[in-house]
Amino acid sequence: MKNNTETLLENETTSKEEIKQLLELKLVIYNDDVNTFQHVIECLIEYCNHSSEQAEQCAYIIHRKGKYCVKNGSFEKLKPMAEALLKNDLSVKIE
Repeated sequence: MKNNTETLLENETTSKEEIKQLLELKLVIYNDDVNTFQHVIECLIEYCNHSSEQAEQCAYIIHRKGKYCVKNGSFEKLKPMAEALLKNDLSVKIE
């Protein structure tokens, strides 16, 4: 069974830009009033393979800006991360 990426790659009418957008989705975490900095940092380290420094910087940006893209990649790559973060009560969206 083919996944969406394979199907699009075989479709001659699919533009390079469409393929690029499909392969370069964003995993965005939104700020909330529930989760602590420490919880967000721990989740980023555990589920997104961030270093502790990278996770701290992302948590700070999420807090200050309201949201932040913590990972880029294909849907297949980002989906398990998003699901794990959602299970840990973070506000997450793949865009």
